[in-house]
Amino acid sequence: MSWQMAVVGALGVAQYQQQGAMGKYNQAIQNRNAVVAEQEAQQLDKKLEFDIAQFDKKIVKLKGETETNLAKSGVETGTGTSARINIANLTEAEIQRKLLRYNTDVAKAGKLEEANFARIQGQLYKQEARLAQIQTVAKTGTSLLSMSGGV
Repeated sequence: MSWQMAVVGALGVAQYQQQGAMGKYNQAIQNRNAVVAEQEAQQLDKKLEFDIAQFDKKIVKLKGETETNLAKSGVETGTGTSARINIANLTEAEIQRKLLRYNTDVAKAGKLEEANFARIQGQLYKQEARLAQIQTVAKTGTSLLSMSGGV
């Protein structure tokens, strides 16, 4: 084997190894991106808890203000208009809580989909690296064969 063939072989091996390392590196990056997206989805649950707690505080304050205003105007609390206002406020509050939960669920689904896509992308990078490695082996082999006069 001539020194040129040794160089071609060594370069082929180096390229093969580098392509494998790049595939693993790119896959690792995408797996990290997936973990980050999943953590962001978990944070959305914590944010929802906080948002609902803040919303409930506002509802308690609104209820107190409404009762005070009704009492100042001479309306008997718990009957007639007062009861209808209270029911309407409670209904609206429940609708708003459900809306907060729904929006959080939609955002979480988006983050989980982002995580899944990142993992798929990582697998694709790994497969592309394997394909490049196969091409490198084929080209290096062809070069070595042609240098040895076998082709």
